[in-house]
Amino acid sequence: MVWPVTTSEAVDYLRSLQPAGVVLGLDSTQRLAAAVGDPQTRLRFIHVAGTNGKGSVCALLESVYRNAGLKVGLYTSPHLVRFGERIQVDRIPISDSDLARHVATLKAVVDRLGGPAPTFFEFTTVLALCHFAESCVDLVVWETGLGGRLDATNIVTPLASVITNVSLDHMQVLGSTVAAIAAEKAGIIKPGVPVLTAAMDPDAEAILRFKARELDSPYLHLGPSEVAAFRLDVGLLGPHQRVNGALAAATVRLLRVFLPVTDEALRDGLARAQWAGRMQVLQRGARRIILDGAHNRAGVEALREGLPEVCGSTRPTLIVGLLAEKEVGPMLGQLVPLAGRILTVPVANPRTLGSEEIRAAVVAMGLGRPARAASSLADALRWAAADPVVLVTGSLYLIGEALELLGESSIGDAEERSLNAWGGAASGSEPRPPAISGSAPA
Repeated sequence: MVWPVTTSEAVDYLRSLQPAGVVLGLDSTQRLAAAVGDPQTRLRFIHVAGTNGKGSVCALLESVYRNAGLKVGLYTSPHLVRFGERIQVDRIPISDSDLARHVATLKAVVDRLGGPAPTFFEFTTVLALCHFAESCVDLVVWETGLGGRLDATNIVTPLASVITNVSLDHMQVLGSTVAAIAAEKAGIIKPGVPVLTAAMDPDAEAILRFKARELDSPYLHLGPSEVAAFRLDVGLLGPHQRVNGALAAATVRLLRVFLPVTDEALRDGLARAQWAGRMQVLQRGARRIILDGAHNRAGVEALREGLPEVCGSTRPTLIVGLLAEKEVGPMLGQLVPLAGRILTVPVANPRTLGSEEIRAAVVAMGLGRPARAASSLADALRWAAADPVVLVTGSLYLIGEALELLGESSIGDAEERSLNAWGGAASGSEPRPPAISGSAPA
């Protein structure tokens, strides 16, 4: 009998691969991919990196190319509710049976190769490549996990490298300055492969431009004037999504020689795009719940700019949960003034900051906002049940938990066609894993 015989066994094996912390490097991923025939060589990619917005740009690109009639693979991380969100074909997540089968095949290869086991993210990256190659997709929209240069996804040679922006996040891994982080993001640039970016920081943009010139890669920078000239509707909320939409549109237009897309498909694809947990509005009668995974300072800035678009002048009840390594003071300094009252919660992750610690930080600001610490997100949502506008933010892990508690799918109607492993209460399985190698801990 071929192992594993059940999906739960496959999921247990994936969980067993989680290292303690982040492990960067390409050797293990390249070794495993080579052992299964280098499926990446049979695929076409658009590789997307960036501090914020890379998931949104991936969702926009996927929507455009699917609307153009292409069969599109989408690889993103981390997942919000179900593991299958990470690996989708035409927005249909990988099925339980396909997941178990690919895990069985790759585990046998890992056992045969010997040596150190791959990390969760390395293994999952090769699994995605196998699934996309087997599915004969026309294009893979391929999101970087963490950084770029040493991220497991960087074993591919794409049609284009897209870098959304560069700001401070994951400094303990990528470097303490924007310039250092930009150098890591620039690692996805390949010789002769076009590079597109909307990076606004001048130091970051200069580093990306220099790297492109060094590798003789055509380079396109979308500055404020190019973004202002962008006139198409984007299905994602917030002014920052105009930047992401302009970057996605520029990528599509640049690659038309390889991937023909009509103006109509471009327009419709951008307008129809969906991406859960990013300025996502859930209407519950007269009550409005806003979910936004603003997990760093730049993300909170984008949230501040976009919030009036969805709640006008109303000050929402803020439910906030943060991971301990984040810039807690600066993030709360931007979030707290937005709120009528604040409920602080823990994140379902070992690296969470305690809700009492967050509450104390809010009180220390002296802004006069009432703050109350909850022992769980479920409690906070109950306490806010009568409030007209509620904003849940601070971590993507928190957003995933909110989607589960609120009975919402993270990937729209397509999820109903596939029951995917590694979900939450709805599927009877255990919650999402803690931070894993190469994925962007939120």
